[in-house]
Amino acid sequence: MFEHDTEVALAGAAALVNDPLPDVAALGTFLEQWRWTSVPRLDDGVLRDVQTLRPRLHRLWIACLQEQVYGINALLAEHRALPRLVRHGEYGWHVHATDDGAPLHARMAVEAAMAMVDLVRAGETERLRSCADQTCGRVLVDLSKNRSKAYCDPGCANRAHAAAYRLRRSRSTPPTQS
Repeated sequence: MFEHDTEVALAGAAALVNDPLPDVAALGTFLEQWRWTSVPRLDDGVLRDVQTLRPRLHRLWIACLQEQVYGINALLAEHRALPRLVRHGEYGWHVHATDDGAPLHARMAVEAAMAMVDLVRAGETERLRSCADQTCGRVLVDLSKNRSKAYCDPGCANRAHAAAYRLRRSRSTPPTQS
């Protein structure tokens, strides 16, 4: 549907919004899991900068189109994005829009913003969603062909389906006689 780097960037941005990253070790694990390259030495300052980015991305996720465009443009301008084609590792040609030596939070912000640019251009921003489980509060990116993904993970989906089943059963069970 979208280029591989766009899909990975969107999924990684959703994971970043959803992960509280309580400490430097958690940030290191996150970066490893999402295969970030040119990772700087991690410390409390880097962690704070990344944690500060999380609510900004969350606001973009749930905003209307005009607010998304404004926020995307603000992130790109703030971090002086300058797109260029690169190829490294197992990836084919893809876009980097910050210098490899840019601060980690700037690289994360610009990567997420560039991926969102693709969604805006394709008219697909409705793929950025909040989990349908009202008690969850997490976000997701729906990259399914039929745009049907509603839950952030199978756990939320299972809880919602089980609750709906219990509700149906309670409505169909006749009251007991005393």
